[in-house]
Amino acid sequence: MASVDECRQALRDLADRLDRHADVQGKIDLDRTLACRVTDLETAFHGRIAGGRLVDLTDGDDPKAKIALITTSDDLVALVHGQLDIGRAIAARQVSIKASPFDLLKLRKVL
Repeated sequence: MASVDECRQALRDLADRLDRHADVQGKIDLDRTLACRVTDLETAFHGRIAGGRLVDLTDGDDPKAKIALITTSDDLVALVHGQLDIGRAIAARQVSIKASPFDLLKLRKVL
């Protein structure tokens, strides 16, 4: 099981990747609050996707977040580091993403 610190770092790595993606390939047109709920650690993080970037990342849940990523600590770390395919993870119910269908289409560009 990954630690809370490893999950926090994985989300920072994701934020860095989104920054690079926005600079190189143009930003995705999405401005939404995001919650990442880590089930096995009973912890959560939240932030905002704005202008193709993950910003204001902090500890704690946002129950009103427009996008919620729900997974285990190990799957979060594997997903961010490219060791877990998001499509297969969703199909296998390792990862759950709660978002509007329109937002899901935009998110697939960066995940």
